[in-house]
Amino acid sequence: MYTRIQTYVGKDTNMAVCNPTCRMKLSAEKPSAPHAVEHMITTMISSFKPVLRELQHIPIKIDVQKTLKNTSIELLDAFVDKMFKFVDQPYLETQRNFVPVEEMGNKVLVNNVQGAIPCDFPDGVYVRNGPNPLYGGYKSTISMLGRSNHIWVEGEGMIHAIYFEKETSTGICSIYYNNRYVQTETFKMESSKNKPCFIPTIEGDSAAVLLAYLLNMLRFGKVNKYISNTNVFEHAGKYYSIAESDMPQEIDIHTLETFGTWDVNGTWNRPFTSHPKKAPGSGELVFMGVDAMKPFLEMGIISADGMKLVHKVDLDYKRSSLCHDIGVTERYNVLLDFPLILDVNRLIRGGPLIKYEDKEYARIGVMPRYGNKESIQWFDVQPSSAFHIVNCFEDGDEVVMWACRALGSIIPGPDLGLNRFEYFSNGFKQTCSNSSDRDIDADGLFFSRCYEWRLNMKTGEVKERNLSGTKYSMDFPMINENHTGIRNKFAYTQIVDTKASSAAGMAKYGGLAKLYFEELREETNEELIKTEYHAFPDNTFCSGAAFVSKIEGHEEDDGWIVTYVHNEYTNISQVYIIDAKKFSEKPVAVVTLPNRVPYGFHGAFMRTGAN
Repeated sequence: MYTRIQTYVGKDTNMAVCNPTCRMKLSAEKPSAPHAVEHMITTMISSFKPVLRELQHIPIKIDVQKTLKNTSIELLDAFVDKMFKFVDQPYLETQRNFVPVEEMGNKVLVNNVQGAIPCDFPDGVYVRNGPNPLYGGYKSTISMLGRSNHIWVEGEGMIHAIYFEKETSTGICSIYYNNRYVQTETFKMESSKNKPCFIPTIEGDSAAVLLAYLLNMLRFGKVNKYISNTNVFEHAGKYYSIAESDMPQEIDIHTLETFGTWDVNGTWNRPFTSHPKKAPGSGELVFMGVDAMKPFLEMGIISADGMKLVHKVDLDYKRSSLCHDIGVTERYNVLLDFPLILDVNRLIRGGPLIKYEDKEYARIGVMPRYGNKESIQWFDVQPSSAFHIVNCFEDGDEVVMWACRALGSIIPGPDLGLNRFEYFSNGFKQTCSNSSDRDIDADGLFFSRCYEWRLNMKTGEVKERNLSGTKYSMDFPMINENHTGIRNKFAYTQIVDTKASSAAGMAKYGGLAKLYFEELREETNEELIKTEYHAFPDNTFCSGAAFVSKIEGHEEDDGWIVTYVHNEYTNISQVYIIDAKKFSEKPVAVVTLPNRVPYGFHGAFMRTGAN
C-alpha cells in the first residue's frame, strides 16, 4: 500500500558505480543528512576507482562494459554486507499469526469440512493476497548513517487459494488448498542470493533511507522490491496480483504460477492501483498510478478485451497523494486527493517520506470517463483518510461516494523516535461514544466508519455524513460486483476488534458487518443505516473476505461471504462460508485448512468452468 520512489539517480539500470551521473542531486536546504550520504558515496566511489581502472586494461578479449558492471555490483554487494547489518523486527506473542509461513507450491486435497457446501455455490477459486516476508519476517538495517526499516505493509506477496471443484455427474464438491509466492522479478533476484539484499527504504533515519535508495538502484536497477502483496483481480479472463508500488503480475489462477509483468503490451510503465474498477456497461478497466515523482498521478483505461490502453492522461496533481482506490459510475471516474502525502523533498530535508498532513486540503474529483485534467470537477471536503471505496453511483445531479473513512492514517506509522507499538495500539482504541467525529479522541484516529459524500455536479455543493455509528470500526468493504458503479442496497465490511488490535498494535478483524443502505436503524433517532453483524468465536479473526454470488441469484444479496479466519487459541486456520441473507447465523460450511494462513489483505472469488 505504498508507491515506488523514482530516485534522482536516473533510470539507466546499466550505470557503473564509477559513472559520475550516478551522483544523487541533493537539496541544500538542510545539508546534514544529504551531505553525510554524499560523503559516504564519494568515499566508496574513490576506493573503487583504482580497481576499475585496472580492469579496463586487462589484455584479454572480454566484454569490458559487462565486466565492469558485474564487478561494480560485486563490490557494492561487498560494501553493503560490510556496512549494513540486517536485523529481524521482533514479533510479539499477540502478533504470531502475522509471522510468515512456508510456501507449498502444489495444491492438496482438503477433507475436513463441517456443514455442507451449498448446491448452488459456484465452481471457482477463492484467493487472498497478503505479505509473507522472506527470510523470517520484516527487517531493519543498521549502518553508520542510522537505521531504515520495513513497515507493516511490506513483505513479498503470497497468494492463498481454496479451490471448489464440483463433479458434474454427482454434484460432489472437492476442495483443495494451495499457497505460493508471487514470483516478481525482484523476488527472484533476492531469492537467488538466499539472503536479505534490498535495503529498506520507506521508514527510518533520512540519511540511511537516502543511501538505501541509491544502493538499491545501483545494485538492482530498482529502488524498492516489487512486492505484489495487496490484491488479486481479473480482467478479460486473465488474473493479476497487484500492489500499487508497481505493475500487475499475471498469474495462473489454477497453479498460482507467476507469468510476469503485465504492461498492457508495452503501453503502461508506472505503478498501478490495487483497486482497478470495471466500468458499468463497457467492461473497460479503469485505473490509475501514483508515483512520488512527477507526474504524480496518471489515469488509464484498458479495453474490455485487455489488449489495448485506450486512454491515458496526466491529471496534473500538485502533490503525490497516496490514493489507494478509484471509483467509477456509469459516466464518471471518481478521484481522491486526500492529505496522505509522499514527499521526497521532505525526506531529503530530514523528514519522513510518507506523512498524513491533517492540516492540508482534501478534495474529491469527478471527471467524464475519457476526460482530462481540465474536465475534472473538484469538490473540497473535510480532511480525512479513506483507503477503500465501497461504491460510487449517480443520483440525479449528484455523484455519491461511500467509503470507509478515518480521521487519521494507519500508514505509515509514527514519526521517527516515537514508540511504534504504543502509536498503533492507541490508534485502535475505541474512545468514541456517539456518531459525531468530534467525540472521537485523538488516540483513536484509526477508527474507521462508513461515510457518504454527495457531490452536486450542477451547484458544486458537498454534503457529508457518517452512515455507521461508533459501535464498531470497519474497513475492507465488499459488494456484489455486478453493482459496481450503480446504486447498491448492501455492502459488507470486516469489523475491527479494537481490544485485540490495541493489544497487538496491528489490526485484527473479529467479525463482519452487513450494511443496509436503504434502511435506517430503529434504535436511534440519528440517520444511521441498519447494520447486521456476524461475530466470530472468541480470539478468532479474519482477512480477505469476499462476496460470492449465487449461480442463478436474482437479488443483490443472493450469495455468500467467504473469508479466511484464524483461531489464536488453537492456531488453526479455516474458511467460513456465510449465507448473506442469514448473515448473523452460523456459517453454512467451515473448511479447516492443513496450514496456518497469516493475516493478509484483500480476497476475491474467481469463477471457473461454465458457471
